[in-house]
Amino acid sequence: MLQPISITAIASLSPLGNNPKSIWEHYNQSNHCFVQQEFGSSQALVAPLESDAKAILEALRKSDHKYKFLDDSVLMAIAASRLAVSKAGWGKGAEFGINIGSSRGATSLFEKHHIEFLKTGKAPTLASPTTTLGNISSWVAHDLQSDGPEISHSITCSTALHALLNGVAWLRSGMADKFLVGGSEAPLTEFTIAQMQAMKIYAKENQQYPCRALDLEKKQNTMILGEGAAVCCLELGKKEHALAHIEGIGFATELLEHNTSISAEATCFQKSMQMALESANSTNVDVIVMHAPGTIKGDLSEYNAIQKVFGKNLPLLTTNKWKIGHTLGASGMLGLEMALLMLQQQQFISVPFAEVKNEKREIRKILVNAVGFGGNAVSILVSL
Repeated sequence: MLQPISITAIASLSPLGNNPKSIWEHYNQSNHCFVQQEFGSSQALVAPLESDAKAILEALRKSDHKYKFLDDSVLMAIAASRLAVSKAGWGKGAEFGINIGSSRGATSLFEKHHIEFLKTGKAPTLASPTTTLGNISSWVAHDLQSDGPEISHSITCSTALHALLNGVAWLRSGMADKFLVGGSEAPLTEFTIAQMQAMKIYAKENQQYPCRALDLEKKQNTMILGEGAAVCCLELGKKEHALAHIEGIGFATELLEHNTSISAEATCFQKSMQMALESANSTNVDVIVMHAPGTIKGDLSEYNAIQKVFGKNLPLLTTNKWKIGHTLGASGMLGLEMALLMLQQQQFISVPFAEVKNEKREIRKILVNAVGFGGNAVSILVSL
C-alpha cells in the first residue's frame, strides 16, 4: 500500500488575485480577466496579474537589491512560496525539497538582454545567472532559507503537475518528508505572443468570452496567454490539517503526430487518467478540471479521451482557461487550486457558455489534467 500524500497548503498569484477569498469570489463571477495590450506593433488579448498581486511583486523587488534584477517568473514563485509555507507552518530553515518549474522561465528578462545584445554586442554581467531556468527554485530556496533539494524543469504546459509527480516520488522514496511544488510563468512578452500567433492558435476576436475553452463547437482557435504562479505543500502521510489528499497520480507520453499536437482521442490522456484511477472507481470521480487550452483540437481530443475512459458516466467538466487564459507551466497547479476550492466550498464552478449539466452533488473526488507540447499528460486525483 502506497503511503498517502497530504496537500497541506496552496498559494498563488494570478489574474484572480493572491488570496483564497478573492480567488473564490472571482470564480463565482461570470466575467473573464482578459484585456487588450500593445505588443510591439500589434495588440493581443492577455490576462495579466490582478493589481494586488502586482503590488506584491513590486514590493518584493524593492525589498532586496538582489531581487531588483530578477524576472517576474522568479518573483512570482518567491511570493507564492512565501504564502504557501506560511500557511503550512514550515518555518525558515526548515528541511523540505523544492521543485518549481516553468515552461519558458525568465522570458521577459531574456528578451530584454537579447535586445541589448543586438544593439551593443555586449551582454550584462547578470544576464546568464538571472535567465537560467534553474534560478526559479534556487531563488525560492534562498528566500525561504530551506535545507533540501532544489529542482527546476520545463515540460511545457504540464510542468507544474510534473513537479507534483516529482514531489510525490521523493516523499515516497523516503528521501524527504516535505516538498514544495508548482510552476511559475510570466509569458506576456512581444516575442512569446508572436510565437503563439504564428502557430495560429491565438484568439483573434474580442467577444464576450474571447477564450472559448470547453466550447466543443467552436470554429476557430481561441487560446489566450495569462501569467501567474501557484505552489502547494506536500507532506508524507495523512495529516489532520490537510486541505486534501492525493489519491492517484498518472502520466503518459504519446507518439507525436505534429510538434504541437496530440492524437484525436488523446491517447496520452487516456493512459494518464487510467493510471490515476487505478485505486479508485471512475464512477466515484465527481469533477474533472480539464486542461482545455481553448484550441479546437486540444479541447476536443481531451474530451474524446474522457469519453473513452468514463463512458456514459461523465463527471462534471470544467476549466479555468476561459477566465484566466493559459498560464503555460503554471496552469496545472492553478487547475489544482481550483479543484481544492471546489472541494472546500462543495460547489462546482462551471464554464458559463459550455453546456455542462450542473446537478447538485457532493464533491469528494476531483481529477485534474494537464498536457504540454510533446504529448506529455499528467492526471492527479485529489480527494477530501
